[in-house]
Amino acid sequence: MSTTVPQEHEYDLVVRGERVLVASGEQPREVGVSGGVVRAIEPLGAGLDGARVVELAPHQVLIPGLVDTHVHVNEPGRTEWEGFASATRAAAAGGVTTIVDMPLNSIPPTVDVEALETKQKVARDQAFVDVGFWGGAVPGNGDELRPLWDAGVFGFKCFLLHSGVEEFGYLEPDELEADLRVLADFDGLMLVHAEDSRAIEHAPTPHGDHYDTFLASRPRGAENVAIAAVIEAARWTGARAHVLHLSSSDALAMIRSAKREGVRLTVETCPHYLALAAEEIPDGATQFKCCPPIREIDNRELLWEGLLDGTIDCIVSDHSPSTPDLKDLDTGDFGTAWGGVSSLQLGLAIVWTEARTRGVPFARVVEWMSARPAAIAGLERKGSIALGHDADLAVVEPDTAFVVDPKALHHKNPITPYADRALSGAVVATYLRGEEITYDRPTGRLLSRGEA
Repeated sequence: MSTTVPQEHEYDLVVRGERVLVASGEQPREVGVSGGVVRAIEPLGAGLDGARVVELAPHQVLIPGLVDTHVHVNEPGRTEWEGFASATRAAAAGGVTTIVDMPLNSIPPTVDVEALETKQKVARDQAFVDVGFWGGAVPGNGDELRPLWDAGVFGFKCFLLHSGVEEFGYLEPDELEADLRVLADFDGLMLVHAEDSRAIEHAPTPHGDHYDTFLASRPRGAENVAIAAVIEAARWTGARAHVLHLSSSDALAMIRSAKREGVRLTVETCPHYLALAAEEIPDGATQFKCCPPIREIDNRELLWEGLLDGTIDCIVSDHSPSTPDLKDLDTGDFGTAWGGVSSLQLGLAIVWTEARTRGVPFARVVEWMSARPAAIAGLERKGSIALGHDADLAVVEPDTAFVVDPKALHHKNPITPYADRALSGAVVATYLRGEEITYDRPTGRLLSRGEA
């Protein structure tokens, strides 16, 4: 990749490459950018002029910036866990140009307009990529949902069991239905952490350093029952519902059926469910703990089938970091360790490394991690290299391998289940609205629904 600066120019930036990922796939193209927006896409050799011209090497691919709609930034209140500066640096390093922040683990949680404004104030001067916000649906805040929507959140997250933090309560089934009816009035989107509280209560109590005891405490059945409840509530109310971090392949059949029947349902999964397997998790390796859990190899392969046939819509990180002490790395106790995987910087490489072994094209992976989540969130100018879209771009070398060094990650706490893992797909540059992202000057914007 090389850059030249012509004396006269029509565009602020021109990127030329043999492999530019546009709607028709990887094509030899020139992309012209002005005012932060893609203004021209022409065949390679068209000779577009730019104040800056980037020439890609043959082994490099220009892709749309990834869109990660499931990120726990945790600021304010638990900034020692992560924070907007560190999270968005990590995002940029992984080719992610837009994140949508989850409403919990920060204090206050984003359950009313005042809390949203508090979070926006903290984030405004720290973001290295663009940042949007989800609102929260908790017991008793039904009257806050429409004001949050009008204030620009992209939708609402709820839990159907204890969230892990006391300040973000969970909804009972009748509360979920009531909130969905509220959202149906203005076509809002409800994101659901779908594990059934009663099923979890009846499961074995997690304890000790053996992963199988933790896995037994979060059975597939708990996920299946909760997803069934979400489907029926969405059917009854006509509201849009989104199943977060699907890990149980058992639920795929009912999801397929619901979609065929017209239920307004979308589904995501995460890199850790597609790359890791319960059988391979060592004793005491609490960096692998997340909820719902990483399941068995056969389950993982069925999730891949669900992606390929369209049952699962997209892949996002569910980046959920914490401090080392909360991970109980010294004791290795899966029962008490915080549940969450940090992978914001590594998502593309993790998924691509697995996808290529299955013959899945690189363009398909990028679609799952860019255009699909952008569409679900309603980010109309994000997720693809297209005329009129924000010039959010990443230069990737799909065949370049690297070994994960936790100390090289921008995450605030270098804890990852991918330590020392060999991955393919190096991100060598990331552009936000046509400007290459550096780590000394935050240029990200705060996004509001309807304006992005």
